[in-house]
Amino acid sequence: MTQEPILDVQEVTKAFGGVLALNRVSFKVFPGEILGVIGPNGSGKTTLVNCITGFIRMTSGRVIFKGKDISKKPAHKIADLGLTRTFQIMRPYYSLPAYKNLVIPLFSPRAKRTGGWRGGGRLGDRDTVSIDILEEIGFERDSFVPYKMASTLPTGYLKRLELARCLALKPEMIICDEVFSGLSMSEIASMVPIIERLQMDGITLIMIEHRLRELFRVANRIIVLNFGEKIMEGTPDQVMTDEKVKEAYFGSEEVEEVMSHA
Repeated sequence: MTQEPILDVQEVTKAFGGVLALNRVSFKVFPGEILGVIGPNGSGKTTLVNCITGFIRMTSGRVIFKGKDISKKPAHKIADLGLTRTFQIMRPYYSLPAYKNLVIPLFSPRAKRTGGWRGGGRLGDRDTVSIDILEEIGFERDSFVPYKMASTLPTGYLKRLELARCLALKPEMIICDEVFSGLSMSEIASMVPIIERLQMDGITLIMIEHRLRELFRVANRIIVLNFGEKIMEGTPDQVMTDEKVKEAYFGSEEVEEVMSHA
């Protein structure tokens, strides 16, 4: 990892009326790493993602991506810079086949500017490129699944489709909002190598997760939110043994299980 962060979140604060959803949250993400973001329900994790990616306007603070201040940029401008995100509640184009969901981002200015997926310069046959990307993240190329309407796909494939739509933009960074949520253990087991391969391909990742055991397998660092504040930052081992984290998660069976296997 280089010393210069690809993402620098500086004292981001978000208030909804009189309620502080985020209170001066700061952290850095370095190129090529996987940063995990955890915290109890209502701790501000998704609000943080929405502020970083321009889906809601932060009350104060700054977000610097690749040296540029993106704090006031709209979501599509941020995506065009190479910072994309998945959604906890999947948002495909349900009325289109799975592969057609990727044709749309492949027509984006960023895809045109970068010359096609993986630099192949093949934007002419976007349908073929779409199938290539879907195959890369776990769709069976020779099956009918890529051609099924998105509305008919089970959760496991919809999660993959979310990632594929990000990849179609050739991102430098992806924020995954609970990509393991709603998946069976076998589906998670098949998703973990995909996450690891994205990192090996040079993509930086932030992963918002409740599935701690799986997250701790892939994350290089973890930050912990509670009531909108960052209460801990460190390696998975450091986080699991921190008293503030234990207190925030008190009564959570999953945390107890993860810590008992640490």
